[in-house]
Amino acid sequence: QVQLVESGGGLVQPGGSLRLSCTASGIIFSTNVMAWYRQVPGKQRELVAAIGRVGSVNYADSVKGRFTISRDNTKNAGYLQMNSLKPEDTGVYFCNLVGSGNYWGQGTQVTVSS
Repeated sequence: QVQLVESGGGLVQPGGSLRLSCTASGIIFSTNVMAWYRQVPGKQRELVAAIGRVGSVNYADSVKGRFTISRDNTKNAGYLQMNSLKPEDTGVYFCNLVGSGNYWGQGTQVTVSS
């Protein structure tokens, strides 16, 4: 059974930083593309960042230069370092693995507010 668990969300002031983690079990992490998505009420889930099997990365224009996605295949884990956070970064962040299937975590809430 594949399980993805996100952690690291919380409340932060504008300009602050958070680091999200996604830990996978029941799957060979290294064979999957990993991505982070964000969802706010009333809107579709949107891609924030993705990292390929060998480390190629892709970012939404709105987070380029502020967010960094990474992965550690030895730990079956992926990360999203978020710096210079803005109120519009608020949302539920989901970890996604695609390859042997399409798997989602339960999400972690990020709130950027003063």
